[in-house]
Amino acid sequence: MQRFLQFTLDLFDLEPARPVASPPEQLAVPKPNQPPALADSAPTAIKKAANDKPDPLAPQTLAQVLAPATYRHPAATREALLEGAVVAYQFRRGKRRTIGFSVGAEGLVVSAPKWVPLYDIDKAVQEKSGWIVRKLQETRARHDRLESARIEWKDGASLPFLGEPVMVVIDPRHAFGAVGGELKNLGGPGAVLHTGADAPGSTLPGVAKLTLHIALAHDATPEQIRDSVQAWLMRQAKRLFTERLNHYAPHLGVQWRKLSLSSAGTRWGSASADGAIRLNWRLIHFKQSVIDYVVVHELSHLRVMDHSPRFWDTVRTVVPDYAELRSQLKEESVPRW
Repeated sequence: MQRFLQFTLDLFDLEPARPVASPPEQLAVPKPNQPPALADSAPTAIKKAANDKPDPLAPQTLAQVLAPATYRHPAATREALLEGAVVAYQFRRGKRRTIGFSVGAEGLVVSAPKWVPLYDIDKAVQEKSGWIVRKLQETRARHDRLESARIEWKDGASLPFLGEPVMVVIDPRHAFGAVGGELKNLGGPGAVLHTGADAPGSTLPGVAKLTLHIALAHDATPEQIRDSVQAWLMRQAKRLFTERLNHYAPHLGVQWRKLSLSSAGTRWGSASADGAIRLNWRLIHFKQSVIDYVVVHELSHLRVMDHSPRFWDTVRTVVPDYAELRSQLKEESVPRW
């Protein structure tokens, strides 16, 4: 049955710990529209009363300065003090053989068999405290980066395309045929971007002068601009992904049969034993080498349908530096839509 399973990439590389077990290693994309679940509030013992209205100009008290970091899952049912941080987590029981930990956009989830007593679960959480807090910190930092990369949909908006910054230009003079937009490099190869925010004639070194012209009226709404840009990006993604799949499949001795674009909030890609490949269109924000890694990752699953050492050896034969590219996929922020 295993070869009929679908394997995916997940950003949160859960580490196995004795005696607990973590889900298979995967690479995931942050959910673009999910609000942060890692609360900044202090523990209940040092919170102000609900009706108090703190003065934003008032100095912080010593208790506020020394308050531990707090990470709270929206469905939290248990709480623990880990590495000096208050961690409120969702606790689940189910049909499983070991205790498992998962850190995602909402926070920490702990799953355990029905027969494991609570004191053993508390002990396992404490033993895993270093890993848990590190992952929660990484998730919060990742969310902050995503928020700073949120796109303001207007004429002049900026977003990455194949790893390069592109400025959106509303251009009602052209229909651009059936493609809906046109990418232009106004300065030619190696050009730099002149910006009115700097002194006249100054440049931003290394920033390509790429503009994406979209056929919309100047009074287009933010939603119209967003949808038009997304449609253009998805067309580019479908074209490029198909090209890269065709390029790498012979190197791996496999044959893919169908490509679908995904808008999943938690997966960069997936592959099925029947040759069907799904790739998240938002990969088009990354440079091509990162896209190639994901393409090779999924094609490699057509040979090895798991994440065993044999699978990673297969990936390595085509992408020797896959670990570095995988790290870039995790750490680099994609725009929040």
